[in-house]
Amino acid sequence: MSTQVVVVGAGYAGAGTVKAFEDAIEPDEAELTWVSEHDYHLVLHEAHRVIRKPEVESKVAIPVEEIKSDDTEFVRGRVTEVDADERVVRTRAGDEIDYDYLLLAVGSATAFFGIDGLREHALTLKTLDDAREIHQAVKTAGEEATTTDPAKVIVGGAGLSGIQSAGEIAEFRDDHKAPIDVEIVEGLDSVFPNNDPEVQGAIRKRLDGKEIGVSTGEFISKVDEHAVYLGGAETEYYGEDGEGDAPAPEDIDFSDDLVMEYDVLLWTGGITGHDEVDDFGVDADDRSGRVYAESTFETSADGVFAIGDTALVEQDDDEVAPPTAQAAWQAADVAGENLARAVRGAPLKSWRHEDKGTLISIGEEVVAHDVQAPGFKIPVNTFGGPAAKALKKGVASRWIADVTSLGRAVNAWGDM
Repeated sequence: MSTQVVVVGAGYAGAGTVKAFEDAIEPDEAELTWVSEHDYHLVLHEAHRVIRKPEVESKVAIPVEEIKSDDTEFVRGRVTEVDADERVVRTRAGDEIDYDYLLLAVGSATAFFGIDGLREHALTLKTLDDAREIHQAVKTAGEEATTTDPAKVIVGGAGLSGIQSAGEIAEFRDDHKAPIDVEIVEGLDSVFPNNDPEVQGAIRKRLDGKEIGVSTGEFISKVDEHAVYLGGAETEYYGEDGEGDAPAPEDIDFSDDLVMEYDVLLWTGGITGHDEVDDFGVDADDRSGRVYAESTFETSADGVFAIGDTALVEQDDDEVAPPTAQAAWQAADVAGENLARAVRGAPLKSWRHEDKGTLISIGEEVVAHDVQAPGFKIPVNTFGGPAAKALKKGVASRWIADVTSLGRAVNAWGDM
């Protein structure tokens, strides 16, 4: 029996690793099984496009059958347990899949930070169904509103996902002339927190131009079915890594100007590990639930690797790789090769993340910052316009071409 390799997850890390492993391995060296609860790969950094135009989903959701080779077996199911001693993966449906080498790339869950009512009342953007639900909620709210009593859409969190989602909601509003007010709420003092003030200013300018309101400097402390309540929560409650618990609602005195009513609430404020990680038999961070991994992606369990948002991948100077699509793409190439090297008993490669800059869309506009283009140096650190938009389209289309085909990438170009 040949060596059994299992990859769990169909995000950037999982899909990229599958492709890289298939390229690195010889036909008779190993058998690959790919496991995911979804039978598609979602181009998540462009999933916000579906909020405005549901028809875009065919461009950003790629069937796994178009990605994997015929020799790779696909099993649809949510992995709930890893028996590291027996080397068996178990799914919620009861499947048991043996492995010699296992790579965990299950992504992350939305972090709600213990904020009372947030999980129950907020929409999130992690899957294609989530994007569809946000679209329908915004559409319905707009249809039920009037110009004198517009619908209120609140986006919690001013990171990449929050800014881009707010931009698409604003474009939907403008396309349909819908009476909708859009507001981003960010607990820290600026949009795109902890980044260069130059890019923060460029983003804020475009948010203002799209008539997207921005409220910063007050954390959401409580949510009910009609309103979010701000204030009373200092940065220390959340910690420097964005994790921790909000204060108990009964301990907060809310003033009227810190209560924001909403019709639709979208939460994009952070990530955490999936609950099932506790049953994966590997060492993980107690607070975030993310798996500890060396720069080779090895974990505490023999034969088990972890990558992407699932993992805290060791870097230099006690740092870990950022939980971004860009980092997952880069890591996947090395992870796939390392799985092939493990099969052969060869030394594993170490991986270091290389930041190649940021591309962020606000509706039809794009801001590019600190972009490292191969072959030449871009003279301007932060810019927008057609060049920035073309770069963002190019990045998305290149990824689609890498995991599927040039034809699919060309077809997707116009909607990226």
